Amino acid sequence: MADSSPSSSTVSRTALILLRVLTFIFLFIALILIAVAKQTDDNTGEKIKFSDFYTYRYMISTIIIGFVYNLLQMGFSIFTVVSGNRVLNGDGGYLFDFFGDKIISYFLISGSSAGFGLTVELRRGAPSNSFTDKAHASASLLLIGFLFTVIASTFTSFALSKKTNS
Repeated sequence: MADSSPSSSTVSRTALILLRVLTFIFLFIALILIAVAKQTDDNTGEKIKFSDFYTYRYMISTIIIGFVYNLLQMGFSIFTVVSGNRVLNGDGGYLFDFFGDKIISYFLISGSSAGFGLTVELRRGAPSNSFTDKAHASASLLLIGFLFTVIASTFTSFALSKKTNS
């Protein structure tokens, strides 16, 4: 009687696609939230937006970099599952996945940390408002995207170690 359970390679590829899709969704929502965050200063009447702060501009840059990387990796993963072949053959593909996930995860956590830090400073001594609430929510979603990327990174670490040991 043949075993009909999927191989561990198929399960890990499917889990990796799921993690990339979840990261993509969370980064997309984080991007929308920070991009639409606007507030009018009660004292001056001046509009405040994310681009007025270097930290939020950095945060949106890390979101976009992570977004593009995950879009690329989703395409690679879907191609691999559908065709059974990797886009980048040999050790180079495994190394790209391994180091790419590590580097992108560092970008994502630094963007999230910067966003949290500035939001806390903006809230100090001032009541919470829709601008800081959206910025805080965006940094939180970016943090969740980081967590999904770290989990995906463990899968690529195992794939690299399997490749080098075989």
